[in-house]
Amino acid sequence: MPQCVVIADDLTGANATGVLLKKMNYKAYTVMNTERIELSTLSDCDCVLYPTDSRGVDAQIAYNRVHNVCNLLKNDNVKVYANRIDSTLRGNLGSETDAMLDSLGEDYIAIVAPCFPASGRIICGGYMLVDGLPLHKTNIAVDPKTPVKISEVGELFRQQSKYQVSTICMKDLMYGKHYLADLMKKCVEEGSRIITLDCITQEDLDLIADAVITSGLKVIAVDPGVFTATLSRKLITPNKKKQKTKILAVVGSVNANTTAQMEELWLSQRTHNEFVHTRELLEGEKRREQEIRRVVNSILGECDRNNISTVTGDGIYPENRIDFTPYMERYQCSLDEVTGMINSAFAEITYRIFKTEDTFKGLYTSGGDVTVAVCKRFDTAGLSLLDEVLPLAAYGQFLKGEFEGVHIITKGGSQGNKDAINKCITYLKEKLYI
Repeated sequence: MPQCVVIADDLTGANATGVLLKKMNYKAYTVMNTERIELSTLSDCDCVLYPTDSRGVDAQIAYNRVHNVCNLLKNDNVKVYANRIDSTLRGNLGSETDAMLDSLGEDYIAIVAPCFPASGRIICGGYMLVDGLPLHKTNIAVDPKTPVKISEVGELFRQQSKYQVSTICMKDLMYGKHYLADLMKKCVEEGSRIITLDCITQEDLDLIADAVITSGLKVIAVDPGVFTATLSRKLITPNKKKQKTKILAVVGSVNANTTAQMEELWLSQRTHNEFVHTRELLEGEKRREQEIRRVVNSILGECDRNNISTVTGDGIYPENRIDFTPYMERYQCSLDEVTGMINSAFAEITYRIFKTEDTFKGLYTSGGDVTVAVCKRFDTAGLSLLDEVLPLAAYGQFLKGEFEGVHIITKGGSQGNKDAINKCITYLKEKLYI
């Protein structure tokens, strides 16, 4: 039976959420008429989505529809329940959430995280902003069928729900998942069954999902789909057995843009980084080997505590950059040959990590020369290209060789905005169900 049940207030919203789940390799069915389908038909799917067409109807009618559907679809196998709401908060938010809470029982609470970063919908200070404008200043305020004249998410739920509502703001997300989990439990202890949260980025949604899991609370996700997909990724095993997987980012580029992108990644996600002392790679075979071993051992020693590890050349900071001329003279070789020594060392580090720890299934490389060196060391026949993550950032899998099927994203060091590497790593997490 399905492990995720999404009740949506309209068909397009159900399908949009279903697509998000499908991107993570879940089998998702949208059911539009239970009279025409046997529930046994759903036994092979991971996620079932049911639109109630209740956005514009009377609040009591919406309650009845959602309550009936939830009673029909709930079962002990479900790990994620979701009330898919409009991305601009139109419709019967409160009565539909109440209906699911009443159906599932008093142990459940609703976590409202209605941001949709890719569509410019964010929650900050308790208020929804659409492309930077408060919701009540957009054309949603004059929607002919379901206008929304209030931007404050918590207030909308207070007006529509019979249950106590609490709001958690951005300042509370700064202290990590354990603090946030304790705060959620405190809200519940004080009588709240609906908790609305600020959320601006995908990383915020990851943090909120981690806090939910840490808290042990039974929750209903109330959102336009992205939080539901995030929570599902962390809780649900697809039909294809989930393996414990890790990601390694290998960054040799010294472009200033890369520096900003890596710092953004380190601030946004839990990672273990090890800087490669690049100069050591050029100081003879003994020191080169010692440096390679040091970096490899550091990553392997910490990888059980971190799903994401990064190996970064210390040259991303200008004070560590090398004058290659003395090495060209010492070894009587060209600049390309000197930098090739560095790139091959990065490739060797990467190879030893993947060879020793088989839970590394995702790889991000930045810098074309490093990427070529890695592919050569891995003895791959090439890459099966599958998607464009961002402009000039390609996603694929290794072809042939002992690491066939490893997921990889490659990107030029100078390409993308400050959050480009962060987005690439998040994309890999979704593909690997991390």
